Amino acid sequence: MRVVVVGQGYVGLPLAIRAAETGHEVIGYDVDTERVKSLAAGESYVEDVSSERIRAALEAGSYRASDSVRDCGGFDVAVVTVPTPLHEGTPDLRYIEESARALARYLRPGATVILESTTYPGTTQELFGPLLEEGSGLVAGADFHLGYSPERIDPGNPVWGFEQTPKVVSGVDAASLKAVQDFYDGLVDTTVPVGSPKEAELAKLLENTFRHVNIALVNEIAMFARHLDIDVWQAIDAASSKPFGFMRFTPGPGVGGHCLPIDPSYLSWRVQRELGQSFRFVELANDINNHMPDYVTRRLVNAFNSRKRAVNGSRILLLGLAYKKNTGDARESPALRISQLLLDMGAEVRAADPHVVEGQRVDNRLVRVELTQKELVAADAVVLITDHDAFDYGLVEAHADYVLDCRRRLSGPRIEVL
Repeated sequence: MRVVVVGQGYVGLPLAIRAAETGHEVIGYDVDTERVKSLAAGESYVEDVSSERIRAALEAGSYRASDSVRDCGGFDVAVVTVPTPLHEGTPDLRYIEESARALARYLRPGATVILESTTYPGTTQELFGPLLEEGSGLVAGADFHLGYSPERIDPGNPVWGFEQTPKVVSGVDAASLKAVQDFYDGLVDTTVPVGSPKEAELAKLLENTFRHVNIALVNEIAMFARHLDIDVWQAIDAASSKPFGFMRFTPGPGVGGHCLPIDPSYLSWRVQRELGQSFRFVELANDINNHMPDYVTRRLVNAFNSRKRAVNGSRILLLGLAYKKNTGDARESPALRISQLLLDMGAEVRAADPHVVEGQRVDNRLVRVELTQKELVAADAVVLITDHDAFDYGLVEAHADYVLDCRRRLSGPRIEVL
């Protein structure tokens, strides 16, 4: 089939290349011309998709990246994987809307359109579908298939890649569900059908709200445990020995990426707008996790004060800018907030991250360096934010004067654990 994947980022690119590898003719459409140029040259910017896979698909003629909407014409299946950011707590669905209007021009009877972007329950049937109908003159269900399948990309996960992760699928009617499921059955090992797009949309938000709330729980416990002179990490280890009724979550400097800082708020917004009620669990979790970078900064200030030093004028080395280990994704990363706070206090802040490329948005006052003995010795403090496996932790333990370890990766007399 001719498949169009709208959006070639962390979600769309793995999908597009997998579809190309399974025999489809794939157009990867993206409005970012620089991104399209990189893909056309066979260069990947996503860890889960190697440049070799892209070049193989290009050479086979099964994949082509384009920034021209005209190349979307003639599709049998179109999948939308565009961003859905929040602006002042309100969902911004303009990219979904623009995608629907663009695809509607080329929508033909019998084609299938699938939304993958994370959003609030009701978006597929109340916004996305009507825009497709308005622009095409066709009716969802009667003339074309329409469904929702939430993305479950976990960047850098060596076990659960795109193919191995079960795919939730849905449709606005039985025929749409079959079309959506048939498409994904050819791409992944397992599909999980649900009754309607609303259940599939809620499933995605439920998954990430569950994680968000439990991370907030252990973060708050970690802060209280320190004041109570309790090693929270030992307590978590002990609790994790229980073979039932407990799932391990660990403290950290905050949450980041394309899911946890955003997705639960979509559900909270929907509940408030439709029911006039507050989703208190989400609001509390947001408050705790959003302020973890502030807590990390306070811990660092206290460490300097205990040594009769000031943050102002000190040299601080941050290890890790990505929100997650072994990835280059710095979106919404707590490291960016921590660096901004320290820079505003007058610190000279340097950061080492072998995965995050120079082009990622970071404060221009931040100096990018490599992790070396010289940098460690020169730093008044080191903060381990993202525990990439590529870091030489023995080097850090041997040469850092003081380390605030936010991931419990280090040990030694000069190491303080979050």
